[in-house]
Formats: sequence, C-alpha cells, structure tokens
Amino acid sequence: MPNTTPPNSAPHDTAPYDVTEQVGHLLRKAYQRHTAIFQQQACDPQLTSIQFVTLCALRDHGPSSQAELIKATAVDQATIRGIVERLKARELVQLSPDPGDRRKVIVTLTDSGAALLDAMIPCARQISELSMGSLNAAERVAILYLLRKMIDSDDGAA
Repeated sequence: MPNTTPPNSAPHDTAPYDVTEQVGHLLRKAYQRHTAIFQQQACDPQLTSIQFVTLCALRDHGPSSQAELIKATAVDQATIRGIVERLKARELVQLSPDPGDRRKVIVTLTDSGAALLDAMIPCARQISELSMGSLNAAERVAILYLLRKMIDSDDGAA
C-alpha cells in the first residue's frame, strides 16, 4: 500500500492540541511584542510600524501605486488606503494621478517623509534589537532564515 502521508507532515499525533504551542499563535504573540516595542521606542510616537514599512517601501521602490504598495508591504487594500491617507495628512507622502492611467494614484515620498525615515532608521535598528530579546547571534540568524523560508515556501498558500 502506498504511503499517503503528505511530504513534510508530522505523523498522526495523539497528544492534546495546545494552541499556545502552534506556529500561528507564537507568530502572533511575537508580532504583538514587536509592535508594542515599536510604539514604545519609535522616535515619532505618531508613526506606526506599518506606516514605517510603507515609507521604507516608497524609499526602496520609488513612487508607487497602491497595488504596488500592497505587494511591497503585505497589507490589504483597505489598510493601505488608510495608511496612505494618514501619511498624506502628515505631508509625509503626496498623491498624484498616474500619467499612464488616470484611474490610478501614485504615492510619492515627500522630503518630510524622507527626513522622518532617516531619523527613524536608528530607532528601527534598536527596535529590531529589542524585539530579538535574549536571542544569541546564531539564534537571530536562524529565526530570520526560518521566517524567510516559511514566507518563500512554494506551497500555494498566500
């Protein structure tokens, strides 16, 4: 009889299911911890971690449509729309119509946004350091490697 166990799956486990030991729960708790550290340590207390990521995406990719920002930041359309509006209200980004498609809006980092981003980089490094907590150098490399491997796995899930 052929083996029908999917590759990389654990054998049937009869132990009780403990949600606190599941990857999703642990990732969520780690993210909550990181977000709390970000809010405590950010040089600009009005800037959220996802707003920071959005500014970084604009710095790295240049002027971008909201669809491009969704791809670069891994947030949904409704969320990116709100983020862009809040960044625009603070004059950290500007919006302009796409010359190739007037239905699209292009988001561009302003000089104020770039200056805030430059000021935030040392804080962001400290936030990452604090988020890693007591992990030693090898554990830090390992966790980043494993998270990238999980994200990049080609299993059809997105």
